[in-house]
Amino acid sequence: MEKTYYYKVAGHVFVVSNETTDDVRQWLEHYQPFLIDATDEERAFTLHIREQVEADSFEQEIHQDDDGSEIMAGHLSDGRPCFKFLLFRKHVATMVADTDYREASVCMMSQQQFGLDNGLMVMYALATATQMTALFHSSVVSCESRGYMFLGKSGTGKSTHSSLWLKHIVGTELVNDDNPVVRIVEGEARVYGSPWSGKTPCYRNIDYPLGAIVQLSQAPYNRLTKLVKLQAYAALVPSISGKRWDERIAEGLHATENWLAQHTSVWHLECLPDADAAHVCHDGITKKEC
Repeated sequence: MEKTYYYKVAGHVFVVSNETTDDVRQWLEHYQPFLIDATDEERAFTLHIREQVEADSFEQEIHQDDDGSEIMAGHLSDGRPCFKFLLFRKHVATMVADTDYREASVCMMSQQQFGLDNGLMVMYALATATQMTALFHSSVVSCESRGYMFLGKSGTGKSTHSSLWLKHIVGTELVNDDNPVVRIVEGEARVYGSPWSGKTPCYRNIDYPLGAIVQLSQAPYNRLTKLVKLQAYAALVPSISGKRWDERIAEGLHATENWLAQHTSVWHLECLPDADAAHVCHDGITKKEC
């Protein structure tokens, strides 16, 4: 019997429809804070969990590997987008979507949590890309009623820097440690918690005005630099999920990235993993805001 679940993340409603005999509730536990009653609000997308999907004609377009978590993106012979999710070289799930990313079907062969999370993240990023919304690879904290995002390549120290704020900056709380959502709402950038938080279980349905975005890099000293608009744009792009070879998706992401670069405070912090780094960052960006 089909079971349907409704969720709302950063104001966007999506639906998970289980059409298998598996009990998927165990895989949806960290989505619970975002669960809503059935609604007539417009859906960003619906993801159908099915016993199988047809993907024999898969043609790969791009391959992304992030520390053993892999996504192979491509299309089928009829043009529909197709994604294969791999974990340490093992193919664990396949997802086929409609060309407008309003409907998709996923089949999970193993590692169901991994397959479902990746399917939902990909669909969320693509379905909302044209709505001034971006799914970031970032760690974000709140302090004094604003959200502060830390960007950087894997291993740069995003989670470490958030931990330093939590330890040394009074009033700091963790919002999300891997995949927050940023949305432009009525001329204001807001950052939202999401059901996707990497290795740190932080699934909070909260949001804050976006105070600043900080790009991190490791250094033998602590130095904070304000980025000009073009530098800010370049810093944002690598941290935003999206299918940039799709013109419609690329244009939507560009609009969001350009708005953020023009209207948001973006910084570069060269830093050590120490308390002084947190103070240099906090004092510098909050002083400039004032």
